[in-house]
Amino acid sequence: MYIDLVLQYLPNVMLIFCRITSFFVVSPIFSFRGLPAQYKIGLSLFITLLTFMSIGLEVPVPVNNEYITFILREILVGLLLGFTAYLFFTVVQIAGAFVDLQMGFGMANVMDPITGVQTPILGNFKYMLAITLFLIMNGHHLLLRAIMDSYEWVPLSNGLFINIYDGDISTFIISTFTNVFFLAFQMSAPLIAVLFLVDVALGMLARTAPQFNLFVIGIPIKIMVGLFVLFTLVTGFLYLYEDLFEKMFKRLVELFMILQ
Repeated sequence: MYIDLVLQYLPNVMLIFCRITSFFVVSPIFSFRGLPAQYKIGLSLFITLLTFMSIGLEVPVPVNNEYITFILREILVGLLLGFTAYLFFTVVQIAGAFVDLQMGFGMANVMDPITGVQTPILGNFKYMLAITLFLIMNGHHLLLRAIMDSYEWVPLSNGLFINIYDGDISTFIISTFTNVFFLAFQMSAPLIAVLFLVDVALGMLARTAPQFNLFVIGIPIKIMVGLFVLFTLVTGFLYLYEDLFEKMFKRLVELFMILQ
């Protein structure tokens, strides 16, 4: 009896596990390279069991020729949700790259042990700060809540492929990319404006006093001014990142509404 019950609902468990595991592959915090794979798999299994006990007992999914399609659909849903959340964490890295180009740090990228790729210095600093504030605000708990609540909006019998065919998913991704670059430019605008004024002042100095070697004194001045302005604005990053995380969860809700 119990074996028949397990075999009846095992396909549901596998589908839930595929969505949650693929979400953890690309989502911020949970996709870090420093986290052991055993931890990620164990957490995925634990969240799968919790989700299954709440929604997985409703309608058993039949195992037929379309079951592979169901698995691919759930993997795509998890990847899409995690990638949408991850895009808003790249805002701080893009903003840092904009500022690094103006300050002269563009050629001094460092290896980020979390993502395993080269990142700009200030972008890496802002990214670490964003992660710290996200954990302080219990954002990782909200991400877990989001993937568990996704089954209320996007059930196992969702129409993902229909939305992809209609172009709703591609439109959402393009608008999200546009929003991310706009937010990154907004975040870096104060520093870029200050450094632009420094460039203007150095240009006027070059015209009035051409004996000064601007290649020697210009870069240190821009670095000092940029770092001074950056650490002056650090106290306001809490409200800035809080608004950024709020926009991230709003975009996830919009994605749920598209996929339902």
